[in-house]
Amino acid sequence: MTRKAAPTPAQTGGEGAVLRHVAIIMDGNGRWAKARRLPRVAGHRAGAEAVRRTLRAASKLGIECVTLYAFSSENWKRPEDEIADLTGLMKQFLRAEVDDLHEAGIRLKIIGNHHAFEPEAAAMVDAAVARTAANTASTLVVALNYGSQDELARAMRALAQQVQAGTLAPEAITPAVIAAQLDTADLPPLDLLIRTSGEVRLSNFLLWQAAYAELYFTETLWPDFDEAALAAAVESYACRERRYGGR
Repeated sequence: MTRKAAPTPAQTGGEGAVLRHVAIIMDGNGRWAKARRLPRVAGHRAGAEAVRRTLRAASKLGIECVTLYAFSSENWKRPEDEIADLTGLMKQFLRAEVDDLHEAGIRLKIIGNHHAFEPEAAAMVDAAVARTAANTASTLVVALNYGSQDELARAMRALAQQVQAGTLAPEAITPAVIAAQLDTADLPPLDLLIRTSGEVRLSNFLLWQAAYAELYFTETLWPDFDEAALAAAVESYACRERRYGGR
């Protein structure tokens, strides 16, 4: 995930567009564990290893920004013990990986409201974000307690308040103005959105940002996702022509 690396052939798609920002819906941990007659937490642990592999692979490909859908706003409907397991794995990942992220110059950014998690976990996230805030080599974005419809609703409320205060004219609200209110305002435009496990839907993830992103769906379960799987997605992107509605 080094920003200044020259784009490889696999990073370019249609008319030389550089692949800067990849987002992944990491799906299939539970099914992976069930197929092996293991508890769901084993699938989540294997999924955490897949995160490490994928970040290393993204670094080799020179991808500037990787966004991972780690915990949706709907995931609170899961059993309490599973949420506790996921929270524990999040803390374990932070303890194990923040030093390496920082040394590699990677900035950690959170989208969504991670303060809904228990205080220790939220504080660990805050500390990791603060420690890596000045890093510029690349960005790892983790969506925690994130839902795209909620993100859009928050953006609309903020714009409505500006209109009510008289600091923004309604006719001045453009797509660019809306995008500037989103959690992803400081990130490159989304180029490629990957979903694992064979499901073919966006599940309330980056709905605005995905308007002209290329979509890639794979049958691979997230714990089995690796460098070859990411390379296949990137190669698929490279073979596409990004038209943005122009023709």
